[in-house]
Amino acid sequence: METAFKITNHNDTNEEFFDEISLSYEERFIRRKKLIANNGTEFLVNLEETVSVDESHYFELENGNLIKVISKEENLIEVTGDNLKQIIWHIGNRHLPCQIEENRVLIQDDAVILDMILKLHGNVKKVFEKFDPEGGAYGIGRTHSHKH
Repeated sequence: METAFKITNHNDTNEEFFDEISLSYEERFIRRKKLIANNGTEFLVNLEETVSVDESHYFELENGNLIKVISKEENLIEVTGDNLKQIIWHIGNRHLPCQIEENRVLIQDDAVILDMILKLHGNVKKVFEKFDPEGGAYGIGRTHSHKH
């Protein structure tokens, strides 16, 4: 079994990628794990530290083959409303990952947060889409929820 010791965000040689792998937002936060790509390629990811892998990044295997990362569609909540800025503040105050767009916000499906948004008079709709939330502070890393 091949091992990926590094992730690259570009294909230097413009070669065809060997395989691709669909991973959810949580699955794209990785350090060491055995994975199976979409066409059956088994490989081990063994990185020096835990990283957040974005869509269209590549796991580079020891033999030089590239495995392209694709964001998997997942159950999300779409939030809209006239008070979207206020709702975003409350989502951020809870350190929840969120994908902020012009007229909507996407968050992971969570019954407690859905109830909070409804109490704030937000509009919610369950959707099945790719999730690409904002990074952590200064756009670096991930946002992690935690209890206060």
